[in-house]
Amino acid sequence: MKSAVILFPGTNRENDAIAALEQASGSKPQLVWHGETELPKVDLIMIPGGFSYGDYLRSGAMAGKSPVMRAVADQAKAGVSIIGVCNGFQILTETHLLPGALMRNAHLKFICKRAALKIENAETRFTSKYDAGQVVKYPVAHHDGNYFADSETLDRLEGEGRVALRYCDDDGVVAPETNLNGSQRNIAGILNEKGNVLGMMPHPENAIDPLHGGIDGRGLFSSMVEALS
Repeated sequence: MKSAVILFPGTNRENDAIAALEQASGSKPQLVWHGETELPKVDLIMIPGGFSYGDYLRSGAMAGKSPVMRAVADQAKAGVSIIGVCNGFQILTETHLLPGALMRNAHLKFICKRAALKIENAETRFTSKYDAGQVVKYPVAHHDGNYFADSETLDRLEGEGRVALRYCDDDGVVAPETNLNGSQRNIAGILNEKGNVLGMMPHPENAIDPLHGGIDGRGLFSSMVEALS
């Protein structure tokens, strides 16, 4: 599997993304600067976390106007797999590659912890190595992770199986008290209509090494390798 990682001013998880992709695929991703107008021929494009442009104006808004995102949008339309994590998710909503928006956390505080997540759809190129309903734990680190969309959009996401992950407790119970940031319907990650674009707030790239506290994130990367190699 050939992959690329997009780098913006303020990105801070690019090396984590590169390490996870290289470990899973055996091939080091290409790092692409945000000012580029073309992308290398790859199977997967990853937009990592961080604080692109310092989160000025609105998280992901300025990055969404970068030249490289026009190329990313073209690749998404062509069926290339795209994954945006944390700030990457915010950028994907700002560019309308995914519906909805990421707002300030409901309690207006930055969250940095390991979160329990329920795999809602295990029949995607990103989650096939998991079981539906399986509980995994990934770190989260965000201030603007409160997913919002109108009721019609939420119902469509649910009905089309496009909710990939939800915040839950250790037993997989999804409830208001297990909602970390106020996201509607406890949504932690969603897919586009074609199923080739995934946006998620938690960080699977930081859950691949036992020294980091767990390896639950490996399944996501091995799913992509199997689907795209």
